[in-house]
Amino acid sequence: MAAGFEPDPALSDRLGLDRERVLVVVRTPPEVSLYHRHGNPLFAELLRRLGSDPGVQAVVLPRTAAQDTAIRALALPSLVVPAQAIDAQSLVALSDLVVSAGGTMNREAAALGVPVYTTYGGRLGGVDEALIREGRLRPLTDPRALELAKRGPASRQRVRRDPAVMLELLLSALEA
Repeated sequence: MAAGFEPDPALSDRLGLDRERVLVVVRTPPEVSLYHRHGNPLFAELLRRLGSDPGVQAVVLPRTAAQDTAIRALALPSLVVPAQAIDAQSLVALSDLVVSAGGTMNREAAALGVPVYTTYGGRLGGVDEALIREGRLRPLTDPRALELAKRGPASRQRVRRDPAVMLELLLSALEA
């Protein structure tokens, strides 16, 4: 249940991450999806920028075996590609920044209060448009525009919401 979610702090150690460096989670473009049948040259530029920055560790989560192979072939020192599936929700919560070309991970990062950029080049969904208007999601058109900074302890504190309050609000709408 999301309400009781607590990120696994040991995940950083299992992935061999350096906690002093800026941790960026990168989700590859959904190239095999029907809604994303166009290329995204921005993504390759993004990987080169992050992968060569010694102050960054970018954990890249490929969607396909071909993406995994291509990313590993870059052999950039600051890129980390996990060998198997990982607890991505914990990784996002522990990160300093998320960059994703899809929607779900962007929305999870925004919900967790993690700075997030989208590289999606197609027509954005309504939720993404609303998050952009609220300043909780930023479109990325140039990898040099990324604000690479560690998040402070205050920004990592979770806002707790009582699910019973939400249920009460939903039920009150039915009574009206």
